[in-house]
Amino acid sequence: MRYDEEDLLPLSGVQHLVFCERQAALIHAEGMWADNALTVEGSHRHKRVHDDAPRRERRRDLMIVRGLSLCSFELGLSGVADVVEFRRLVSSEQPDEGRLPLGVQLLGVSGLWIPFPVEYKRGRPKPHRADEVQLCAQALCMEEMLGAQVADGALFYGKEQRRMGVTFAPELRALTREAANRLHELIRTGETPAAVKDKKCRSCSLASRCLPEAASRRGSVKSFVASEIDRMLCPERADS
Repeated sequence: MRYDEEDLLPLSGVQHLVFCERQAALIHAEGMWADNALTVEGSHRHKRVHDDAPRRERRRDLMIVRGLSLCSFELGLSGVADVVEFRRLVSSEQPDEGRLPLGVQLLGVSGLWIPFPVEYKRGRPKPHRADEVQLCAQALCMEEMLGAQVADGALFYGKEQRRMGVTFAPELRALTREAANRLHELIRTGETPAAVKDKKCRSCSLASRCLPEAASRRGSVKSFVASEIDRMLCPERADS
C-alpha cells in the first residue's frame, strides 16, 4: 500500500505508539498535548541541534546535514531528522546481496556517501524500543527517498552524553512497519485505547489528562475521584 501526501502522519507518531498506544491516539487522533519538564528539555535539546550549528558542514570524508526533511509514502510518515551523517563510501565496501546500493551522490561533492541517521534524546537508553523504532523509521524514509541502503544509525542520549549504535536489522524494520500500520489504523478508526497504569506513566506529559489511575485495576473510578478530592482538600496527607 502507498499513502497519498494528505495521509502522511508525523514520523514521531511511531515513537509515541511503541511507548504507549493510548498516548499516540491522544496526540495524533485527538490533538491532545501537554508539556512537562521532560518534554521541554527534549525540545530545547532538539532546538540546539538545529539552531546552534550550520545546517550542512563538511569534515573530510564526513558530510553532516541537520534538519533533513523526510517522508515515506510506503509507511505513510513524514518528519525531520535531527542529524544525518553521510560517510564517504570506501571503494572496497559492497552492498548486502539483494539490498539497495550502499552510497548516494550528494550535490556539489564527488564520490558516493553512506547515510547514517542520528537522533538526539534526553535522558538515558530506555527499556522499550520506541526510540529505536523512530530512528528506523527515519532510515526507511531515507531508503525510499535516496534509493540507497541505510544499515545503521545512532541514538545520542543527553544524560550519558554518548551514542548508542542501532543496526536496522530485519526484526527492527518489521517492528517499525507494524508500528506505522497500527498508527494509521488508530487514526482511521478513531480508536483511543483504554488507559492502563504503568511505571512509564510517571514520565508521560499527558498523565494528568489520560488519568491512568482511574483505569487501574487496583481501584475503581469512584475511589480514584474520592482520593483526588481528598488530596486537594487535605494536601498535607499527600505529603505525609
